[in-house]
Amino acid sequence: MNLLSRLHKAPIRVLRLQRRKSMSRIRFSMIRLRIALSQETDETKRMLMIYQRSLQGKATQAELRFANHQLVDVLRATGLGIFAVLPFAPVTIPILIKLGRKLGIEVLPSSFQPKTERLKK
Repeated sequence: MNLLSRLHKAPIRVLRLQRRKSMSRIRFSMIRLRIALSQETDETKRMLMIYQRSLQGKATQAELRFANHQLVDVLRATGLGIFAVLPFAPVTIPILIKLGRKLGIEVLPSSFQPKTERLKK
């Protein structure tokens, strides 16, 4: 009887809808990732320009603070990239992020954080 209650009138249609929903979820995640990576790229280019001007003595203190903050973000992304190469990365990276947040350490670069968290800081 339990098996009959699980059957649906149109199981093929249900499977198609579930597949479409999962594909749209994956597509949306990829768009968010692309936006975050493009923002990180733009900020890194700006950081390099500021450091170049700093060597010439033309950078302000506010610009240097931004460049140093961006350098920390680049180092965070590099450290996370090391874990991406290891086996079981889809399991270890979320655990690492949750553990870091419990300890008060932000593991992800600022462009991967939600806008509400970025505005609070």
